[in-house]
Order: sequence, then structure tokens, then C-alpha cells
Amino acid sequence: MVQVCLNGPRGAADGTAVPLTPESMAQAAAEAVAAGATDIHVHPKTPCGRDSLSPRVVAATLEAIRARVSVPVGVTTGAWAEPDPAARLARVRGWTVLPDHASVNWHEPGAEEIAAALIDLGVGVEAGIWSGTEAAARFTVSPLGPKVLRVLAEVTDTQAAEVSASTLLAELGPSHGRPVLLHGEGTGAWPVLRLAGRLGLATRVGLEDTLVLPDGRPALSNAQLVAEGLVQYEWAQRSS
Repeated sequence: MVQVCLNGPRGAADGTAVPLTPESMAQAAAEAVAAGATDIHVHPKTPCGRDSLSPRVVAATLEAIRARVSVPVGVTTGAWAEPDPAARLARVRGWTVLPDHASVNWHEPGAEEIAAALIDLGVGVEAGIWSGTEAAARFTVSPLGPKVLRVLAEVTDTQAAEVSASTLLAELGPSHGRPVLLHGEGTGAWPVLRLAGRLGLATRVGLEDTLVLPDGRPALSNAQLVAEGLVQYEWAQRSS
């Protein structure tokens, strides 16, 4: 599986290729799926470009994307979108249109409460396990571990990304038997994607994780990143 991460917490300063409105997210999603993406991760935005968990904003984003594609669509529950854990939980419980899945960063305050609420709503949980945090240790002993949809092994180290990825996977161990999606960010995005290919793990790519192609050229779209990601992934698989 190759998931496309359409925008992340990026804004207008990151370039016109980053989709910030429901309509542009839907267009980017359709193009990425046509390029080979089989799953979507998106950050719904307010009109001023800020990440939001508002039921109204989430609904508009999901409805626009689902009008264009039929693959699963997931959203963030990142604490930067709503720092107060209680308010974040209330936002999620107030969603009127539900995503297929939502990422929950296990190192953030209130993570397990958010995950439990999503499971109660019938929304799949992507357990975001960031390198360099206590997330892996917390997740491996969590009673919710066996109930999540998948584990997002998220490598935040951009200098020694492959080493950090291997360390993170070792910390996760059997991951409660759940599938693992491995990805990196910044200059670590492409090395970690290739590692995922060699290991046969799901991965993701998109403008949230990197703004450039493997050769350093600016990416023109999420679809271009997905197409190149599939090439890199398949090459790594053949080379393993």
C-alpha cells in the first residue's frame, strides 16, 4: 500500500502545489489515486489555511474528496490543530461526517482517549509512533494496540533516517500484530520509503512529507511524488 499524504500542516508559504482548500485537496487526491495511491491522508484546513478538527471543516473536506475518489480517506488528530486534550476529544466526538481512519500521535497528551473515541465511532485508528519519543514504549503496552487499524512508524530524524527507522521498528517489536506503514520526512523521506520497499512494508509519500523528488528537484504535485514513490519502492523491492 502506498498512501498519499496530501498537505500536512503546511501552508501557502510552502508553494502553490500544496492543496489547502477542499476543492484543491479533492483534485490532488484524484490525481494521486490515478498515479497509484491506494489510500489518502489529509489535514482539513480552515479558510486561512490552519489545520482544524472542526466538524464543519472535516465534513467539507471529506465530502469533497469522496466525490472524486473511492479509496479510504483519513485525517489527522494532531495536537497542533487543537492543543487542549479535552477540547480535541470533544471535536472528534462531534464529527458529523466520519473519515475511514484517523491518525493519533501516541506521544501526545490524551492520545489513548482519542483513539478509544475513534474506535467507538467505528473509525480506524492509525497509531502514529514517532521516532525519538516515548510513543513506541507506550504503544507496546497499550490495551488499545490490538484494536488499531495500523501502526504509522514515523521517522522524524532526517540525518540518519534509515538507522532511526531500524531502531524504531525494533522498539515496536511485533506491534500487537498490526500492519506497519513506514515513512520518513524531509531529506529522510526517500531513504525511508526505499527501506519500506526492501522490507515489504506499506509506506506513504506526498507533499506533507517532502517537497522534492529524489534528485532534489521541486515536486510539482502529489501525483508526481506518488508516481516516483512507486518507482523507488518497486526498485527497492527488486534490489532486496
